[in-house]
Amino acid sequence: MNVTHIPTTPDDSAAALAELRTLQSRPPVLPADADRTPALPHTGGIPGEWVTAPRRPAGQTAIEAGVTIYVHGGGFEYKNPHLEQVMAYRLSRATGRPVLAVDYRLAPAHPYPAALDDMVAAYRSLLDQDVPASRIILAGESAGGTLLLSALLVLKQAGDPLPAAAVAISPQTDLTLSSPSIDANDGQDFVNRAVLDHVRTRYLAGAQPDRAPQSPLHGELDGLPPLLLAVGSKEVMLDDARRFAEAVSAAGGNVCLDIYDGMPHAFHATVLSATPLPIATILLHRIAEWIGRQDRSR
Repeated sequence: MNVTHIPTTPDDSAAALAELRTLQSRPPVLPADADRTPALPHTGGIPGEWVTAPRRPAGQTAIEAGVTIYVHGGGFEYKNPHLEQVMAYRLSRATGRPVLAVDYRLAPAHPYPAALDDMVAAYRSLLDQDVPASRIILAGESAGGTLLLSALLVLKQAGDPLPAAAVAISPQTDLTLSSPSIDANDGQDFVNRAVLDHVRTRYLAGAQPDRAPQSPLHGELDGLPPLLLAVGSKEVMLDDARRFAEAVSAAGGNVCLDIYDGMPHAFHATVLSATPLPIATILLHRIAEWIGRQDRSR
């Protein structure tokens, strides 16, 4: 397992917190050069949107460029289209790929496994359109990171070809809420045990928290594609990412864990700013660089 600590300063942490508060009151603006196209009817009946930044060479198809499937966060029960469009745009610009932002069903009206089923159906729809699995990347944050890790377990169990790689930012991997950092980092994060318990209850609606795929940590973790996990050192879910990375590595997997020192949950949202903070630029650069390495290794 490759663990990298991304150093920050107290000024970086303060700037990130200020930016996160600003985003709550002032939605980011999607850059004018973004290309947006509704995903239906070609995504297995799952709504979503293609968002592309103008980095891909003219005339290059999605099959040639590859595709990123983006899975938004929000505790399995919220969505924010303004933020999600800009996040998809940033991912597209960083990776040079069109991004399919999946609009999965939300709890509590649609508890587990509805969102996971939608994620898997959207992925399979790309395979049905002859996009090779080797040209697909999964990327998600928070609950979206959980969903994509769960989806990998479902796809592996079903014998589907797995994507080339996956990036999970601040995922919750153990819904038993057993990670030591939940209590150790209490008071340093926007999230706490009570929030996680609320999320778990609404999402699972009676499903067992100690089972996979809903809790990815409890699954058979051999045979997964290369994984990049990113998490802040002040997050209550720090150990969810760390324990999952350790378990994948123990199962023989290729996993990198980036720990952003001093950063709370949702620090990745600083990439949404019109002028991203240095920590946001580092995050996007490391994602792009890591994906590039996976492309070159094939």
